[in-house]
Amino acid sequence: MDADPSAFSIANSVPLICSKKLASEFGFSINRRAPQKSIDDSGKPLICERVKSALRGSWPAFTLRSSDLCRLAGFWGLVRLKVENLSTRCCIVGAGPCGLMLGLLLARAGVDVIVLEKHADFLRDFRGDSIHPSTLEVMSELGLLDELLKLPHQKELTQSAYFSGREYPFADFTRLPTRCKFIALMPQWDFLNFLAERGKSYPSFRLLMRTEAVEVREKNGRVAGVCAKTAEGPVEVRADLTVACDGRHSIIRARAGLIARDLGAPMDILWFRLRKTSIDPGKSFARFDAGRILVAIAREDYWQCAFHIAKGSSDEIRRNGLPAFRQSLARLVPEFADRLDELEDWEQIKLLTVILDRLDCWHRPGLLCIGDAAHAMSPLGGVGVNLAIQDAVAAANILWEPLQSRMVQSDHLRRLQKRRMFPTRATQRLQAFLHNRLIHPVLSASASPKVPPLLQLMSRFPALRRVEARLIALGFRPEHVRTPASAAETISVLRSGCS
Repeated sequence: MDADPSAFSIANSVPLICSKKLASEFGFSINRRAPQKSIDDSGKPLICERVKSALRGSWPAFTLRSSDLCRLAGFWGLVRLKVENLSTRCCIVGAGPCGLMLGLLLARAGVDVIVLEKHADFLRDFRGDSIHPSTLEVMSELGLLDELLKLPHQKELTQSAYFSGREYPFADFTRLPTRCKFIALMPQWDFLNFLAERGKSYPSFRLLMRTEAVEVREKNGRVAGVCAKTAEGPVEVRADLTVACDGRHSIIRARAGLIARDLGAPMDILWFRLRKTSIDPGKSFARFDAGRILVAIAREDYWQCAFHIAKGSSDEIRRNGLPAFRQSLARLVPEFADRLDELEDWEQIKLLTVILDRLDCWHRPGLLCIGDAAHAMSPLGGVGVNLAIQDAVAAANILWEPLQSRMVQSDHLRRLQKRRMFPTRATQRLQAFLHNRLIHPVLSASASPKVPPLLQLMSRFPALRRVEARLIALGFRPEHVRTPASAAETISVLRSGCS
């Protein structure tokens, strides 16, 4: 069977039948007045004939894509599949931070929006759990900051790197010109649940879980929505604008024929957890040694660890075995040696393949890509989630009015890309610089690496640490909420103030 997640096997997955009895059972109807054409202009069997051949067993390897399912409904009038049809102004694919923030902002402005998420919940580990001051400032502008900070979180005020056991502080967030002068470390599932619940308070917001978008709908050369699959059957969502927020491996981006340019990254990351003890340091840190880098993020009762490895070396590390891996960690972070035996299975250690890429064009008529779907970021600085949220805020500011009036044009999408391309390029260039000048030399070193001169300067001069903190915390172009609050929200606020 095709490894493509949008492909189905005729033998065991797709209830395509041509008999009246089975058609009734699986929700199909037969149009007996359908034309009898069986081949296309190139001489290949039409899809309906391929289906019948597969059912007779003469096409055993045949697979059918979900896009074919959507087209089958009206293909030559032969088969009509019972597809649930939905319609909206904006269909957002992917309920990550980017997608939910965009959905929340548009619904708050009174725009009808549907957000599609293929999973049943948000409980997935080793995701970007840092909420930077730029995002906290957006939550403050929405009046949601105090509620958000009631959720369990830790505050990161400074950041440091260690070379040969010596600490080199490089970022100080306590002097930022923002309400929150810290990075909040919060499980991403808590943040996503928070955004989803606030979105659901608006009548124009719909979040469909376990709904996987697998194909774009096109009409007259324009993307007009998506086809999705659910446990209950296929769904078609018609939309004036489709926004791909489905991550670095975006299905919608691929189906639309948009190809990202790979900018290269010298490392991958092995993620794992280690328990925290009362004598451990209280803040996050990064440890550098010959051929090894570990970033340990301090959580309430555990360390979230990112062990950096040379690109493509994970198989070799696994072949060397867990004992060798634990010994390597013990040499790098001796204070963790007493708990490394907790790593008993490779299942506890997750590989993150680091990607740094970017679309040259983020849009097609009726389609926009933002967040990781437009530009995958390196984990350096933990800026990827927050850059994606800035994309969402800018998109809402520019598009809410055209969406309301159903007048979204390619000029609006170009304007959004032009605004967000500068911070994207600048951030990626900075990350590429750090890849080449810091990460790659350390991972390829056979002896203790030298401390980079820039890091030494930042350690000596507090003003430079504040500059670095501003780049990490706010980025190159922080966005602010310009979308209006709908009448529904105004009434809700007045009611809550009177209660």
